[in-house]
Amino acid sequence: MRRHLVGFCGSSGSGKTTLIEALLGELRARGLTVSVIKHAHHGVDIDRPGKDSWRHREAGAHEVLLASPRLLALQRASAADVEHTLDELLAMLQPVDWVLVEGYRASRIARIEVWRAATGAAPGPLDDPRLLALATDDAAALPQPCAAPCLPLSRPAAVADWLLAQRDRLEIDR
Repeated sequence: MRRHLVGFCGSSGSGKTTLIEALLGELRARGLTVSVIKHAHHGVDIDRPGKDSWRHREAGAHEVLLASPRLLALQRASAADVEHTLDELLAMLQPVDWVLVEGYRASRIARIEVWRAATGAAPGPLDDPRLLALATDDAAALPQPCAAPCLPLSRPAAVADWLLAQRDRLEIDR
């Protein structure tokens, strides 16, 4: 299976998650399998106090693997903060057609910057060689010129079409 990888970066509130959610639907509707890796800057806990898996973890389990017929969730405790590399995380995934990555701006992967003028935040570096495109709601409002293609943030189908046209340059061996 040929696997393709692309990152999505942007400030908080820019629409990264919303775009990825829409792209998931677009790509799935075209018969493709898609996984997502989401970077969280802050501590995150998917468990709830009092649930069995939470109790096992609180009792000292290094890993808790929660399995049901439709969902598998692995929680792994660490004594210290560990920032996993994107390569480590990719190795954990099953083979799929596409992996969409939210965050990991410092990684070496090709990315799409997501920028909305209303956030008031500046876009990430628009001269970054890893920048494939800019998904935006208002290219005319950019504070600096962007040589990369500007994609319509409000039209995920067009973004999906563009990604599929770029698939050869986004193929990975991992």
